[in-house]
Amino acid sequence: MSGLLMVALLTVLTLTLESDHWTVGPPEKIQNHSISPRFCTWQCLKLTLQWPGSFCLGLKNSSQCRIPPNIQNWTIHGLWPLKAHTCCRCWPIFHSDLKELDPELSQLWPSLLKTHSSFLFWKDEWIKHGSCAACVEGMNSTLRYFQICLKLRERFDIDRALEDAGIKPSCNQSYQSDEVKRALAPVIGDDPGVQIQCINEKGREVLVQVKIPLSQNLTLGCLHEEDQGTEPQPTQLWHPCPHDSPVFYFPINHDRPHQPCD
Repeated sequence: MSGLLMVALLTVLTLTLESDHWTVGPPEKIQNHSISPRFCTWQCLKLTLQWPGSFCLGLKNSSQCRIPPNIQNWTIHGLWPLKAHTCCRCWPIFHSDLKELDPELSQLWPSLLKTHSSFLFWKDEWIKHGSCAACVEGMNSTLRYFQICLKLRERFDIDRALEDAGIKPSCNQSYQSDEVKRALAPVIGDDPGVQIQCINEKGREVLVQVKIPLSQNLTLGCLHEEDQGTEPQPTQLWHPCPHDSPVFYFPINHDRPHQPCD
C-alpha cells in the first residue's frame, strides 16, 4: 500500500462525527466518477433505522421476510440525501469493497428479505443513495459511505435509549407516542424533522422505523429540509405514530417474523 493511500485511509478512519466539518468537493474530484453538478445541490439527509420485529408486517408477501438469527437490534435502512436519487450508475460496487466492514454490516445492516442477500441490499442503497452522498468528501467512496453509516448507527444508539427508559419489546405492553419521543430525545434530539413511524397491525399502532434528519455535515437537524422534497418511502403503510393512540413495540420473532405476536 502506498504512503499516500495509507495516509488517506488513516484520515478516514480517525474522522469522528464530533468534528462536524466535512466539505463538499467538486464533482470532478470525486474518485474520477462523473456526477452532474445538479446532483450535488442537496443539503439534507435522513438516517433511517428500522425495527426488525415489525418490519415484516408491512410486506405484501409476508413469506418473503426473514430475520437472521443474530439480529436482536435496530438495523439500518439507509442514509438518504434528499432531493437526489441514483446520481451515478457508472459507479459500481463489489462485495470485496466492503470486506473489512462485512461483520459490522451483517449485524447492523442486514437484509430482511429472502429474495435479497445483504450485499444486494447494500448495492441497491449505494446506487440509489450512496452515489449521491458521494458529493461530500467524507463519503466519496463506497467504503467511506458505509463507514459513515456505521458510525452514525453507533452514535444514534436507540436500542439503549429505549431500554434505559424502560421501553422494552412486548406483545402486550403499550406506550404513549410522546413517551417514546422523550426516551429517544437524548440520542436523536427533539427536532421537528425527526419521524417516529408506526404501522397499523390489526388495530394496533406498532413502532417500526425512526428517521433522523441530518445536515450535510452530519449535524442533527437540517434547516433546508423543507426545500428538499421527500425521501423514498418503502411503503405507504408506514406513517407517523399518532399522538392519541398507544404504541406497541413488538418483539423480534425469528421463527415467525411476519406474525411476532400471533
